[in-house]
Amino acid sequence: MPKYLLEGHYTAAGAKGLAHEGGTGRRSAIAKMVEGLGGKLDALYYAFGGVDVYGVVDMPDNVSAAAVALAVNQSDGVSVKTVVLMTPEEMDKAGKKTVIYRPPGG
Repeated sequence: MPKYLLEGHYTAAGAKGLAHEGGTGRRSAIAKMVEGLGGKLDALYYAFGGVDVYGVVDMPDNVSAAAVALAVNQSDGVSVKTVVLMTPEEMDKAGKKTVIYRPPGG
């Protein structure tokens, strides 16, 4: 199953909700959401800096991952950026593909 990195940014309202519900409560809610689409929450970490929370999820496909992003980004509590993750084996396959490319001006 494809893996995705979710980068979450809390709004003030979302931070208040997190403070009330707690990190473990949010982890349970996120796991339930992902599992409802046939996926699995691999990891969830809170962080300092520009990103408030990181999640790694397995999802059946890009459509399911996009559905998560659409649902979360429609809320007033958090926005999410989704990054597609690739295995080293997938990168090996990518490196063996023939690509016809001409750089600008080339």
